[in-house]
Parts: sequence; C-alpha cells; structure tokens
Amino acid sequence: MRFGQPLHETHPHLVQAGDLTPGIPALEYHHRRANLARKLPKNSVAVLVAADTKYRSGAVFYEYHQEPNFFYLTGFNEPEAVAVIEKGTSEVEYTFHLYVRPKDDKAELWDGARSGIQAAQDVFNADEAGDINNIASVLPDILQSAKQVYTDVGYGPRKNAFQRFMEGGDTKVDGLAKLLQNTNVKPLRQLMNELRVTKTDAELDCMRRAGAISGAVFTEAMRNTHRTEKQLWADLTYGFKSQGLDNEAYVPVIAGGQNALSIHYVRNDARLHAGDLVLVDAGGEYGGYITDITRTWPVGAAFTPPQRDVYALLLRVQQNCLSFCHADADMTLDKLHRVAEKTLHSGLKDLGFDMGTHGLEALFPHHVGHYIGLDVHDAPGYPRTDRLLENQCITIEPGVYVPDDSRWPEKFRGVGIRIEDSVRIGKGEAEVLTATAAKGVAEIEELRRQA
Repeated sequence: MRFGQPLHETHPHLVQAGDLTPGIPALEYHHRRANLARKLPKNSVAVLVAADTKYRSGAVFYEYHQEPNFFYLTGFNEPEAVAVIEKGTSEVEYTFHLYVRPKDDKAELWDGARSGIQAAQDVFNADEAGDINNIASVLPDILQSAKQVYTDVGYGPRKNAFQRFMEGGDTKVDGLAKLLQNTNVKPLRQLMNELRVTKTDAELDCMRRAGAISGAVFTEAMRNTHRTEKQLWADLTYGFKSQGLDNEAYVPVIAGGQNALSIHYVRNDARLHAGDLVLVDAGGEYGGYITDITRTWPVGAAFTPPQRDVYALLLRVQQNCLSFCHADADMTLDKLHRVAEKTLHSGLKDLGFDMGTHGLEALFPHHVGHYIGLDVHDAPGYPRTDRLLENQCITIEPGVYVPDDSRWPEKFRGVGIRIEDSVRIGKGEAEVLTATAAKGVAEIEELRRQA
C-alpha cells in the first residue's frame, strides 16, 4: 500500500473513491485512450514519454511535474515511464502498454515510494506492463509491427529533455529516437490537442475548484497590506495551498509600479510603494488543472484618476469580450482579439492617446486570450482561428502598458494594468471560473480601505 502518488486507498482526503487522480475517475482515463485510438489509423501506435526529474544543481531537484499529454492519457505521475497505445484492426479497441520503474527498496529509501509494475496493471489499468529498464527489448517489436507511429519524441523543444530511455545509458531517448528513424513517424501533438481542447464535466469541476479558490485568495490579498512583491507572493502561495489547492499553477507575476510594463516579470523582489499599482498574474492548480487570473490594484487605498480611467476602460473591454464567449456567438480567439482591439483603440483615443502607426501594438502587445487546462497555454499549437465550442476553456486578458515615453500622455506613463479571468465557453453565455476574484473599481477600493 505504498505508491508513487496519492490514491484513494492511501490518501482518501485527497482522492475520492473511483477517482484515479483528484477529480478524475479511472474510467475517464480509459475513455481518453479510447478516444485517441479512434483517431489513430488501423495498425498504428502512439508512444508517449514521461517527463524527467529536473535538477536544480547536483542532486537537488525541482518539484516533479508530469508531461501533460502523458498525464492526460495515463494519470501516472512518476518519471522514467513510457506509455504505448496500440491500435490493431478494430476501430475502437486498443492495447495500453505502460513501462515503469520497478519497486526497489533501496531507491525508495532515498526517493520515496514507487508504484511499480503490478500497480501499472492493477491501479493504472495497463493491459501490458513492464520494467522500463527492459524497454529496449520489447518496444522494437511493437513499433516494427505498426504501419504508423505517432509520437512527439524528437519533436519540438522537449526533444532532448528525456533521459536514459532506451539503451541503458544516460540518453535513453537517443536510443528511442534512433529506433523511430526506421519507422513511419508523425507528430502526436495535433491529435492530443483535439482531445484536450474540449473539457469533460470532471475536468471542468477541477477547473471550477481551482478558479473559485484562487479567486477568493486574490480577494483576500487585496484586503491585506504588503510591503514587498515577495511578501505578496508568499501570501498568495500560502492561500492556494492552505485552502485546498495542490500548488501554484505557474511562477506568478507580482509587479509593482513600472515592473508591470514587463509582461512576464517574475523577479518579484521589489518594494511596493503607495501611489503605484501592483499587477498580479497568478493562480492555483488542482488535480493538474490550472487557473489563470490577473488583477491590478492600488498599493494604497485608491486608484489615482488616470489609473482609474485606464482600469475602467479595460474592464469595459473585458466585459465586451466576455459577452461573446458562448457557443452561439461563432467566435474564435482571433475574432475576440479583434473585438478587444477595436474597443481598446477607441477608448484610448478618447483618453488622449495618439493611436497612430503601431500605437495599439505598443500599448497592448499580447493576445487577448489563450486556451487553458492542464497547461497554462493548453493544447499548444491548436489554432486560434478555430471556432470556440461549448466547454472549451480560455482566458480573456486585455491589458495596457504605457511606457515612460514622451509619445504618451504624461499622466498615464508607467501605468501597467491587466485584467484576466479563466472562462468556460457556455452554450448561451460565458461561465467565469474565477468570478470570486474582486474586479470592480468600487469593490477593490473598499477592500483596500480595509488593509
């Protein structure tokens, strides 16, 4: 009864009966693999590799995070593993192979429990399970009998990220890549994106929980006084974890004053000063599913008039975009971006901004939204030109970042504001998953007066 991750039998306070991972039933993982098998041509296989343990220095490792596609199909949350979905001549039947680290008393003394080969079958429902150290002798037969192999090993930025995979040395992935050279290989990502982009009821419940708790933690943070970015970061992290979320969804942006002009500012080490704003882009994670929130609020008790003007404009832009976040609107992410640009351009011009050549691009340099789910930018590579469908989840995040430059009205220079929510595309209207995060000007200022 010792496994490499929480299960209901060992952690009933974290995983409910019938679930394999928090919030996701074991049966759903079978359905996911079956859905992938339906997309695969006959006599083909899909090969997925678990994420490595990443080392900070020497033997000091980072907290483990499983490769999302591997996790989506298996629920298995340990390194050094390979999953193979093998499809024969049937349209729906498949064989699930899972190769994992065996139980090892000495290794587990140092590194904690492993689930082991028997659990790969009994718990994770593999049809065939085996020792990852023997994969070089079993995988070639599976691959050689397939007419088509789908995998992302050897593709994209992760092509060198997997260690010791095939040949028992320090670069197993090199051996796997060599083996794949002699097969008809196609990337798997597109098929996985098609599966992951629309969420099931169980996935949505995970995202609702992550969103509601994260939003409430934001609101509480607005009620408190923080003297530094790092202190605010610590407060948010404690709130996410103490209120029942697993972790932070990503390294947050805690940007006071002009630090907010850097979209991905993550140093989070400056003092916070009265009269400035603080832009906070953060969120928690539950069962692997993330939420993504940005709020901007005054360090002091209230917005200054110029800050309030820009904030109110962005709130109108976001609310306008949210009104189109439903399946009947025939919207895409790119169409939503154009909606945001049009409203923002007009509003900034009314505030006195010179919106000549590339003016909006300079003030609003990022897209208004992206897909979310197991990844912060979920289903990477999925087209932003595809129509948004019910139960897909996206962010809506208009922003304005005014450089300290004579081109812009002086009273607005140095102001950086973004408002972001995680949203489910509903049938007739949007569902804002992060609605517990205070957002209105009056609401925020009332919270700041309580600080």
